[in-house]
Amino acid sequence: MIDLAVLKGSSFVVLGLARSGLATVRALVAAGIDCVAWDDNAASREAAQQAGARVADPATVDWSGVTALVISPGIPSTFPKPHPVAAAARAAGKPIISDVELLARAQPEARFVAITGTNGKSTTTALIGHVLEQAGVRCEVGGNIGRGVLDLAPLGPGGLYVLELSSYQLELLQTFRAHVAIWLNITPDHIDRHGDLAGYVAAKENIFARQRAGDCAIVGIDDAPSRAAFDKVAARPGIVAIPLQRETPVAGGVSYRAGQLVDADGYTVDFSDVPTLPGDHNAQNAACAWAACRWLDVPRERIVAGLKSYPGLPHRQERVAAVGRVVYVNDSKATNADATARALSSYRGIYWILGGQAKEGGVAPLAPWFDRIRHAFLIGEATELFAGQLEGRLPYSRCGDLQKALDAAHAMAQRQEAGEAVVLLSPACASWDQWKSYEHRGDAFRAMARALPGAQVLGRAA
Repeated sequence: MIDLAVLKGSSFVVLGLARSGLATVRALVAAGIDCVAWDDNAASREAAQQAGARVADPATVDWSGVTALVISPGIPSTFPKPHPVAAAARAAGKPIISDVELLARAQPEARFVAITGTNGKSTTTALIGHVLEQAGVRCEVGGNIGRGVLDLAPLGPGGLYVLELSSYQLELLQTFRAHVAIWLNITPDHIDRHGDLAGYVAAKENIFARQRAGDCAIVGIDDAPSRAAFDKVAARPGIVAIPLQRETPVAGGVSYRAGQLVDADGYTVDFSDVPTLPGDHNAQNAACAWAACRWLDVPRERIVAGLKSYPGLPHRQERVAAVGRVVYVNDSKATNADATARALSSYRGIYWILGGQAKEGGVAPLAPWFDRIRHAFLIGEATELFAGQLEGRLPYSRCGDLQKALDAAHAMAQRQEAGEAVVLLSPACASWDQWKSYEHRGDAFRAMARALPGAQVLGRAA
């Protein structure tokens, strides 16, 4: 747990008591710092009270004695409409911050690697952490992945925090400085929370806001908003700006394609034999990890070893089982078409399980990859929408639920494929019609696939 004693004498209101909010409460209480905690969920309020916080409706708070509002990233502080507590804090002239800001204030002598982008943040964060740990670098990994940042260990001078940061978290930072700032890509997302694409990009750009001469900015430049962001940060005096680009070599940067990356000096790394990093999108993640770790002076051979031993993340193209030459892949984290496109582009001979609560546009944008798909198996609320979009373009079956879809895909794959094939759960949908979360859905798929007759377990145990 992070020691927040440096903030002694302050007083905070903590709004939102999920993973990061409860970690904030525990750290504040442990440091003897006054805090009022609130969440609309009664069980969450009870957990905060048991942790030692004062639980009270923020409408009753006297803001004159409050230092700042610490708000969960999931709660809007601006668009589409600020939460009433955020509005009250702002009216009282109080800062609205996140737990990441508290970490920065408590660990001023540590270094921070911050990762953002629309897609690939979690894999890149985990991959950098894995490479550093394998190389013997003292680091902690968290943020929007894994543990809340105030549950991480205090590292002090020379310590290195590797943090996945969403646009929601970035817009709440005031003093946090990224010694290495990584920007992967931008596609329209979370527009309801940021007003428009420009607002979303502006929130993301806060990752570079307090960088100083000698700090490093690593930016994927394959899309127009990202190229514009790179040009801005590269123009700042003293910032080491490293561009990443797919296929085409780029001056001073790293180029990549599926299974391979090429450094600015021509040094080539082939990781095509690493099953946990398939496709161009994972090659970009690997290129980010390479650039960051090289800037942190990790030897090349240590980075290569880390890339090749990366175990992957649950629910992100996670190879969970094999039956004969058919591999079963859990990509439940793919809750929109853009994420599913990354999975479809990584395989051929695909038996595709998709559906749930549809996002805008459905699966129509995925047509360029339909030639890779043998058959689609539709589940959940999106069944009829997707059936209409696939009609005449791709054979499909209405299956209703995940178990029926897996059984049908398994039977067809085993019957039809003499060569290698993939049964892929990549829903292109939210999970909430039939599951508590994408993790719940993915855990179920993993267990179902491993229970198939003759299944060989792949990947992690859980």
